[in-house]
Amino acid sequence: QVQLVESGGGLVQAGGSLRLSCRNSERTFSSYDMGSRYTMGWFRQASGKAREFLAAISWTGGSTYYARSVKGRAIASRDNTENTVYLQLDSLKPEDTADYYCAADLNRLWPPSNSENDYEVWGQGTQVTVSS
Repeated sequence: QVQLVESGGGLVQAGGSLRLSCRNSERTFSSYDMGSRYTMGWFRQASGKAREFLAAISWTGGSTYYARSVKGRAIASRDNTENTVYLQLDSLKPEDTADYYCAADLNRLWPPSNSENDYEVWGQGTQVTVSS
């Protein structure tokens, strides 16, 4: 009932910005549907490194939480009418190069978890490459 599809990755120069999207193609986010009230998380995984938590956004979009590595450079948002969550990343650095994933935590509303183990459904990822 939840299938996530990311998009928006690509090659960008250092200092640039990207807006990643994550669409739930199988179910509508709805305030009337308790089962669709997912906290959504964003993670990334650089080559040879562990998956890293970046941000989470509550199902209403009213609350967000950011990892220290992106705080001040990232904005998570969501449009439940479009079944989509977004991650805007600014002031990109070469060390931001990674595969970026969105994920749904089906069991927790808020506060969010920063552990990948607590997110049950994952998208396929979108690659971000930042050139120096």
